[in-house]
Amino acid sequence: MSGAPTHRLGAAGWLRANLFSTPGNSVLTVLMLALLAWLVPKAFGWLFLNAVWGPQPVAACDAVRGTGACWAVVWSKFRFMFFGTYPYAEQWRGGLAIAVLCSLLVLSTWRVLWNAWLVLIWVVGIVLTFWLMGGGLGLVPVRTEQWGGLPVTLILAIFGVGFAFPLGVVLALGRRSQLPIVRSLSVIYIEVVRGVPLITVLFMASVMFALFMPEGLRIDQLLRAQVAIILFVAAYLAEAVRGGLQAVPKGQYEAAEALGLPFWKKMGLVILPQALRASIPPIVNSFISLFKDTSLVVVIAIYDFAYAVKKSVEIDASWKPYFIEAFLFSIVIYWIFCFAMSRYSQRLERELARGAQR
Repeated sequence: MSGAPTHRLGAAGWLRANLFSTPGNSVLTVLMLALLAWLVPKAFGWLFLNAVWGPQPVAACDAVRGTGACWAVVWSKFRFMFFGTYPYAEQWRGGLAIAVLCSLLVLSTWRVLWNAWLVLIWVVGIVLTFWLMGGGLGLVPVRTEQWGGLPVTLILAIFGVGFAFPLGVVLALGRRSQLPIVRSLSVIYIEVVRGVPLITVLFMASVMFALFMPEGLRIDQLLRAQVAIILFVAAYLAEAVRGGLQAVPKGQYEAAEALGLPFWKKMGLVILPQALRASIPPIVNSFISLFKDTSLVVVIAIYDFAYAVKKSVEIDASWKPYFIEAFLFSIVIYWIFCFAMSRYSQRLERELARGAQR
């Protein structure tokens, strides 16, 4: 019997049923407890008790090397980690851009703003973000080649999701279309894009696409990467949405048709709300994968957050031995964003499920 202890079994009964039910389970339980008893104190000591914190010199880290973590490397290199090659004196703009983008995400979780106001907020936020990062109108211009760090990761992920999602919905509807040409084109696009890795799409957008451009015409590297990510993720979102469309009972389609609703109203008012509610888990899974896959833009010489963390310790020989701490810090940052998306999706599922039961 699994699950939490019950009043009938009690704690001892639950342990016996779940951890010591057989001789084999008993041996595995004892071995795991012994491993944890040995590993946890060592890990806790290295991570916290014996670690070097705050703005300490590298000599302080050398003194505890092997027995304690050197979190001083994060303090020393955090500006390069977060902003990459962005001009040092202008990095406050990158910090404000991060704040704007995170604020947009938080505001988007408030269902009371799911109206025209949210669209206006996003338009203002997008304009403000690119003004802060790119400059102009009183700010020093900064070319996109100098952008880097967490702002680039957030821009690629957030705008990638924002534009890929409606394209994915259109592709999902196209794949279920009654028109053969529309259905065939949608199927070909989805299957071709899903059949190649993202790194190939990025390479094509960065290198091969430029070979077919007219002489003298140049499209920004970051923009090409953004478009490649949008086109790639849209194919996966299309399949997630298609699964939701298939989960909607056939009676809902027939009821909408009986009311005489035209196709787009039938989809927008009746079918898609139910389909998207059923598609939340795979859609959020695609969002999380995209957020982590933005690190692949390093192959086309774009400094995302993960690459900026890597270079921050590589370019300084004195801090290079503490690359593990730097990467652990980047893992925590990625985990915070991914965990927040996961928790919000679970909350949204519960809220929509309660709304559907009313």
